[in-house]
Amino acid sequence: MIILGARKIVNRIILILFLALISTISPVIAASSQMLPNGYHKWLKSERKVVTDKNSLFYGIHYIYADSKAQRGYKAANKFSEGSRIIVEFFNIKENPSVDGPKNMVVMMQKDKSQKATGGWRFLSFGSDGKPSGLDPVTTCFGCHQKDAAKRDFVISVKNDFKGL
Repeated sequence: MIILGARKIVNRIILILFLALISTISPVIAASSQMLPNGYHKWLKSERKVVTDKNSLFYGIHYIYADSKAQRGYKAANKFSEGSRIIVEFFNIKENPSVDGPKNMVVMMQKDKSQKATGGWRFLSFGSDGKPSGLDPVTTCFGCHQKDAAKRDFVISVKNDFKGL
């Protein structure tokens, strides 16, 4: 009887340790999914875009990066497969618009069919340092994507934004 009682205590301790380990690992896994992918600067890069209209949400200079799945999606008239990733880097405009100012934001879209409220895309936003910005990209980004690109799988950019695609 004492052995059975000790076994129950050991099993409870193991369960508590397991739950503590899971609760410690889960935030790390969640945080890692909120990171920019390494090496995205090696993806296909768009032509330089300059928007000088200060009333535009896209005011500034930006470059779009497309991974290989997203490149296939652009070639297929903006029909993107699961996992496609598109990253946009935004830069400030200096006095001379022909020169990129400092980077001010990075956003990423990743095709994720589980994200039904945002057209099957997961939107992430980062500061210039690559760390999550705290900006809610769903309310900040998806409204425009829905309004301007619903017929293009909610992707505003198109094949012609990339030289040689």
